[in-house]
Amino acid sequence: MYFRHGRHWLVKGGRWTALPTDRRAALAEYERLTSAPAGGISTMLNRFLEAAAARTKPRTMEQYRIAAAKIEKAFVEFSPSQVKPTHIAQFMDHFRSTPNMANRMRSVLKMAFDKAVLLGDCDSNPVTSVPRHAEAKRTRYITDAEYAAVKACASPVFAAIMDVAYYTGQRIGDILAIRLSDISDDGICFEQEKTGARLLVRMTPELKTAVETAKTARGSNVRAMTLFFTRKGTPYAYRTVKDMLERASVRAKVDNFNLHDIRAKSITDAEKQGKDPQALAGHTSRAMTERYLRDRKTPIVEGPSFGRVQKDGQKNKRK
Repeated sequence: MYFRHGRHWLVKGGRWTALPTDRRAALAEYERLTSAPAGGISTMLNRFLEAAAARTKPRTMEQYRIAAAKIEKAFVEFSPSQVKPTHIAQFMDHFRSTPNMANRMRSVLKMAFDKAVLLGDCDSNPVTSVPRHAEAKRTRYITDAEYAAVKACASPVFAAIMDVAYYTGQRIGDILAIRLSDISDDGICFEQEKTGARLLVRMTPELKTAVETAKTARGSNVRAMTLFFTRKGTPYAYRTVKDMLERASVRAKVDNFNLHDIRAKSITDAEKQGKDPQALAGHTSRAMTERYLRDRKTPIVEGPSFGRVQKDGQKNKRK
């Protein structure tokens, strides 16, 4: 709010709106004009999150809440009926440099508006006509030497997490959720949090060594139901393990190494060794597995011979 030429003004988007000359009345009008509308985007998002919580995995719900917080901040002054496709397009363009996050927020917006339409808060979904951003496929492949270097600089607990993740090919969230009752002489049973797929990863000698290392890494002073646990006996948070990798990578001087790369390396190496990467990943289609294969061989091709084409042309002329 500005005071110019004897009165108060609200400046928003480069537009100046005159407010009452009395300061108290000007402040009241300013609050009315800038406060979030009743039944606004915040209400719409909260309704969606409450409904989604009953059927959505905790890790996914965490991502929904992060996305919803950014959306709420951008659309705080809108009600659902005021949001148009052009507003969604501008919002998506603002986050063009982070396409994954932009697309995640678009998904949350679309689901929230679908519910708003059913409840009569708006007539149509403004997100539907706005396309997603193209997401570049990650091609980073962690070499054996890089993996060994980071593992050597990691804590005993994180080194064990790395090996169990590599030898099973599962997502980090599923690794951190392994219960002692899931482990047997036959292998480790998984029910993937993201897909619900159930599988048993056979207990190879390497995996058995990794599991035994994990059991002894923290000692026996703390009792816990899971293979990996904190000093309080609770499972590690994803963020905590991510920080472990970042610290080990810095010490090992290995750049651009993230947690997803361990699963990608496992699936890629399984393919190179003649094993079934799709079954290991728990994917329902080969196309899903293809997204994880990083060590692609460059095809060897051969171009045409100009001399041969010329000779064939001369033969055709004689005919």
